[in-house]
Amino acid sequence: MTEEMEKLFEELASLFENKKYTQLKRLLSDTEPADIAKFLEDNLDEIDQIKFFRLLPKDLASDVFIETESDTQEALIKAFTDKELKAVIDDMFVDDAVDVIEEMPANVVKRILKNSDPENRKQINELLEYPDDSAGSIMTTEFVSFSADMTVEQGFEKIRRTGINSETIYTCYITDNRKHLIGVISVKQMLLAEKTDVMRDIMDDSVITVETLDDKEQVAMMLSKYDFLALPVVDREGCLVGIVTVDDAVDVLQEEATEDIQKMAAILPTEKPYLKQSVWSIWKARIPWLLLLMVSATFTSMILSGYEGRLMAISSGAVLYAFVPMLMDTAGNAGGQSSVTVIRSLALNEIEFKDIFRIVWKEFRVSIMLAFTVAAVCFSKLMLIDRLYNDLTWDIAAIVAGVLFITIVMAKFVGCILPLIAKKCKLDPAVVASPFITTIVDALSLIIYCSVSIALLG
Repeated sequence: MTEEMEKLFEELASLFENKKYTQLKRLLSDTEPADIAKFLEDNLDEIDQIKFFRLLPKDLASDVFIETESDTQEALIKAFTDKELKAVIDDMFVDDAVDVIEEMPANVVKRILKNSDPENRKQINELLEYPDDSAGSIMTTEFVSFSADMTVEQGFEKIRRTGINSETIYTCYITDNRKHLIGVISVKQMLLAEKTDVMRDIMDDSVITVETLDDKEQVAMMLSKYDFLALPVVDREGCLVGIVTVDDAVDVLQEEATEDIQKMAAILPTEKPYLKQSVWSIWKARIPWLLLLMVSATFTSMILSGYEGRLMAISSGAVLYAFVPMLMDTAGNAGGQSSVTVIRSLALNEIEFKDIFRIVWKEFRVSIMLAFTVAAVCFSKLMLIDRLYNDLTWDIAAIVAGVLFITIVMAKFVGCILPLIAKKCKLDPAVVASPFITTIVDALSLIIYCSVSIALLG
C-alpha cells in the first residue's frame, strides 16, 4: 500500500471512530469506490462494515458494493433491509448484478431477485441462462442504440435522456427496426459531424461482433487486439442483445491468467483471494494433484529400481548414481521453459496447432544451442571440481555431459509438443504443463541415462 493510501485510510478510520460523519461523507465522495471497498474490508469488522456502508452516498453505495469480495457482499445483503437491498441492486448495471448473484447462495439470490425491479429481474434471469464461459454471461444489456434515420442532434438528445443508465456512451450502435446491428458510431464522430447529418451516412458499417455463446476469453482477447472500449454481442439472427466493455474484459483476462498459473502449479483453481481462503479449502485445492504426482513418481522409482542392480554392478556405478538428481532436475527445468512459453502463446492466440512444425523446428534449434552450452559447462565442472572429491574419470564425465545434452533436447521437444496436442484434443494446455511434462521427462531422462551408461561401461 502506498503512503498516500495509508494516510487516506487513517483519516477515514479517524473520522468514522469519532463519528464525524459530515466530514467523512465529503471525503468519501472524492475517493474511488475500489479504495473505499478495500478500506471497508481491511479495517472494519462485520458490524462496523454495515454501519460504514450505510453512511455512503446513495450514488456511491452500489459502486463500492460491487468492488467488495463475495463474502462481504453476502454479509451486507443479510444486514440490508428490503428497501436498502432494492436501492443497491437497482442502481447496478445488469452485468454487475449478475456477477454478484453468481457468487451468492440460493436463499440470498432469491431475496435479491425478489427485491429487484421487474425489468431488471427479467434481464438478470436472461443473462443467468448463458453458460459461465460465454460472452453472454459477461455482457450488459444497457447500451445506447440509434435508428439509421436519426440525425446527430436526435442522437445526442437520446444520449442525454438514456445515457445515465448505460454502461458506456462513447460507442453507440445503429440498428434497424428489427434490432439487427447495421453499424457503429462513436461520440467523437458525432461531435465532428453536422447536427443535421443522418446516422446512416456517417456510421461505420464494418462492425466487428461476437455471438452470445462465444468463449469469453476470446472476446476479451478481441477487445485487447482491436483496442475497443466495447464490443457488440449479437444473437444467431444478428440482433444486438448486449455489449462487453473493456472493464469486463480485464476481469476475464485476470481470472484466466490466475487459473492458468494455479493449474501449472498443480493446484485446483479457486476464485477467492489467498487470505480469504480457509485452510480446509487450500488443502482441498492442493491435495488431489499432490496425490496424483506422488503416484506418477512411482514410475520413475520403478525405472530406477529396474536399472539399479545393473548400474551398481559397474565399478563406477555409485558415481553414476550420484548424478541422477542433476540430470532429472535439468531436464525438467528445460521442458518447463518450453511448455510455459507455448502455453502462454496459445493463450494469447499467437500460435495454433497448425504451427506445430514451425514450433518444433524452432525449439529444436534452441535446444541444440542450450544443450551444447549446458553440457560443455557440466563437463568442465565435473573435470575441474567434482573430480576433486569424487572418483570421477573423463569417460564418466563425458557420459554425464552427453546424456545431459540428449535429455535437454528431448525435454524441449516434449515441453513444446504436449501443450499443442492438449489444445488440439480440447484439453486445457495449462494442466499438462507442470505435472505431466515433469513426470514424462523424468522417466525418459532416467531410461536414457541408465541405458547409455550400461551400454558404454557395463
